[in-house]
Amino acid sequence: MDLSFYKAPLSEEIRNEGRAEGQAEGRAESRAEDILFILELRGIAVSEDVRGRITGCGDNETLLGWLARALTAPSAEGLFSDE
Repeated sequence: MDLSFYKAPLSEEIRNEGRAEGQAEGRAESRAEDILFILELRGIAVSEDVRGRITGCGDNETLLGWLARALTAPSAEGLFSDE
């Protein structure tokens, strides 16, 4: 059986891209969990709509902004006040 395809540079590039995408998704999931955790610790109620918006977001920059706002936002909806 010829396994040369798996050692080819193109295959390696595809695997690396897949790893990078997986790592970005993992960071997004972690940030979403952190946002929800902070809101929970602060005693702020989170509606299902807000929870879905947070957990459904895959943009790490957006999530980082929401994470910063979670520290001081008066409500869960306040995370999105600048949008």
